[in-house]
Amino acid sequence: MATVIQDISGTVMPDAATAKSNFWRVGHKPTLIAAFLYFDLAFMVWVLLGPLAPEIARTLSLTPAEKGLMVATPTLMGALLRVANGLLVDRIGPKLSGALNQLIVIAGLLVAWFLGVNSFVGTLVLGIILGFAGASFAIALPLASRWYPPEHQGKAMGLAGMGNSGTVLASLFAPVLAKLFGWNAVLGLACIPLTIVLVIYLILAKDAPDAPAPKKFADYFTSLKTADAWWLMGFYAVTFGGFSGLASSLTIYFTDQFGLTTILAGYCTAACVFAGSLVRPMGGALADRIGGINSLTIVFIVAALALAGVSMAPTLATALTLFVIAMLALGTGNGAVFQLVPQRFQSEIGIMTGLVGMAGGVGGFYLASSLGFARQFTGSFGSGFLIFAGLALLALVGITLVKGKWRANWSTGARI
Repeated sequence: MATVIQDISGTVMPDAATAKSNFWRVGHKPTLIAAFLYFDLAFMVWVLLGPLAPEIARTLSLTPAEKGLMVATPTLMGALLRVANGLLVDRIGPKLSGALNQLIVIAGLLVAWFLGVNSFVGTLVLGIILGFAGASFAIALPLASRWYPPEHQGKAMGLAGMGNSGTVLASLFAPVLAKLFGWNAVLGLACIPLTIVLVIYLILAKDAPDAPAPKKFADYFTSLKTADAWWLMGFYAVTFGGFSGLASSLTIYFTDQFGLTTILAGYCTAACVFAGSLVRPMGGALADRIGGINSLTIVFIVAALALAGVSMAPTLATALTLFVIAMLALGTGNGAVFQLVPQRFQSEIGIMTGLVGMAGGVGGFYLASSLGFARQFTGSFGSGFLIFAGLALLALVGITLVKGKWRANWSTGARI
């Protein structure tokens, strides 16, 4: 019969037999819930400029390229700040790191609401502040992951990472609130749920007792000397880059391509984003069962075909169907990549979460900005989607090249 051990803080620590038997009997459920809620609301405001973009563009007379850069800026800043947050997590712990980031975001939104955003440059400055919300990725995942053994990493990271669903909230409610109160008021209204969740987070979240000791600053980047780190970063640039880039850009796409109202475009975007968010934990669980490599192989094939199809979609129904398929694949891929990361970099999980997350953000910045430039200079979004489909095929080639070596050299007890 499995036994449990209680540490000096009163936290129940399972033995090895229990750890392998039941995901829900290990770890720390309040922290997992806190990580999800923090991630969810942070992601809600991270992509806030996307659903508001049509209204902002009309008010400020933005070009398609400027719209693309506006919605891509939070993605890029979130990518860069994820590395800083990875360092911060390993130095002061994920709980305090998350609280500091959330306070910065709330303060920035309040200032933007009070002073107003009156120029394209102003939208970029706001985008930089919202980047701190996107950087929550490098905090929420280590916060949850450090409580779970290798064989349950996919499920733990997937459930925490399901906070991607916050992008659904932005797509559903931001256009409606903008219609009722004006888009600038939405910035202030967003602070209400952010503050509530911050209080819940501070109550529920707890740093894992066996967190790795802080390292010297130079030691944090030694993992970049390994090819495995770069492969994982590249794979996530496609899976999460595709997810976040589409989440930021689809409202613009639906309004420009098919003439939908901002509210209806938001509903269509929410449907696509919900699909990608819902399957992230399923992607982690699937990777635990069949291996992250097998999962990613399927993901890259499906994503490439769906995005290539979108580039030629003649009707709204066709485009919407293909976007949902692409998001299902990309969401599954997000969970699969983060089933693999702790198998290879368990002792460097904080900084590797930041580095891999940064690569995902860079991929999202590329997709969102390239769609804007494609629209402005070719009159169509098609070429932007085709190029990203090509990147998915390159990722497929990459996973095929490394799978033999990874299976031979990684030995954590989990399926790879």
